Amino acid sequence: MLVGVNMHSGWSRVLRSTYQRDPAISFVLTAGVVEAAIGGLNEHWSLLTFGLGTAGVAITLRFWQQRRQVAKWTERAPVYTLSAADARPRLPELKPKRKLASGKR
Repeated sequence: MLVGVNMHSGWSRVLRSTYQRDPAISFVLTAGVVEAAIGGLNEHWSLLTFGLGTAGVAITLRFWQQRRQVAKWTERAPVYTLSAADARPRLPELKPKRKLASGKR
């Protein structure tokens, strides 16, 4: 009994995090699984096939997106350097104005 409760809470966490990351893909996957279940239970083979196809497309799309994100992070960032010829000349140093000791300008 305790194993079932832990397993249920584990699935709940997994499903919740998946829905938060990709709500559109998760919705399409859920719709496909429900259609497949209804089609299989009522012996509507076309609905079962359509549901399995929809779920398969959603899973494929999810893995494709995940793979694309991993590839984006593995690219090396370009390194930009300035050559000596491109360096800007130094600005002249600013000297503060001296105040007259007598107070006259």
